[in-house]
Amino acid sequence: MPYRLHHVRIDAGEHRQPAFLALNPHGRIPVLTDDETGVTLFESAAILLYLAEKTGRLLPREPAARWEAIKWLQFHAASVGPIIGQRVHFELFAKEKIPAAIERFRNLTNSVFAVLDSRLAQHPYLAGADYSIADIAQFGWMHIARIINFDFSQHPHLSAWHARVAQRPAVRKGITLPEPATGA
Repeated sequence: MPYRLHHVRIDAGEHRQPAFLALNPHGRIPVLTDDETGVTLFESAAILLYLAEKTGRLLPREPAARWEAIKWLQFHAASVGPIIGQRVHFELFAKEKIPAAIERFRNLTNSVFAVLDSRLAQHPYLAGADYSIADIAQFGWMHIARIINFDFSQHPHLSAWHARVAQRPAVRKGITLPEPATGA
C-alpha cells in the first residue's frame, strides 16, 4: 500500500504537541491516519487489525486460524510489549536502579520468550502455517530485544523464527527506514 512516513521526534517533544495529541491523546507512537477513509488509529494491534481488514491480507479468514492470529496479537499487546517495555525502562533508562524490578522483568521476559519458543516449536509462525499480523507485531519487540542484547538465543525456535522474519523484504525495509535529515 502506498504510505507517507512521518517521523515524530520524541526527544524534541513532538509527541506532546497539540497536533499530535489530537491524533493520540496518550502522546505515543505509532499513529495511522488513513486519508481515504478518515480513520485515525493508535496502538500497534489496532493499526495492524485495521490494515489486515482493509487489505484482506495477513489475517486468515478461516475462523480457527483467524483467532489464532488475533490471540497471539493480543499476547503481544497485553503481555510481551508491556513486559519488555518495563524491562527496558528499569534496566536501561531508570535513574534509580531497583534490583528487584530489574530481576522481576528479566524473569518475565524470559517467561514470554519461553512461551513464544514453545508455540514456534509447533508452528512456523505464531498463527500457524502462515505469516500474519501476529508475527509483525511480535517481531518489533524481538528486534528491539536483539538490538539491546536481551538474549533469547537459548530459545532455538524463537531465534529461528526471528531470523526467518528478519529476512522478509518488507521487514528489512521497515527496520532500515532512514531518519529524516536534520531540520526536516
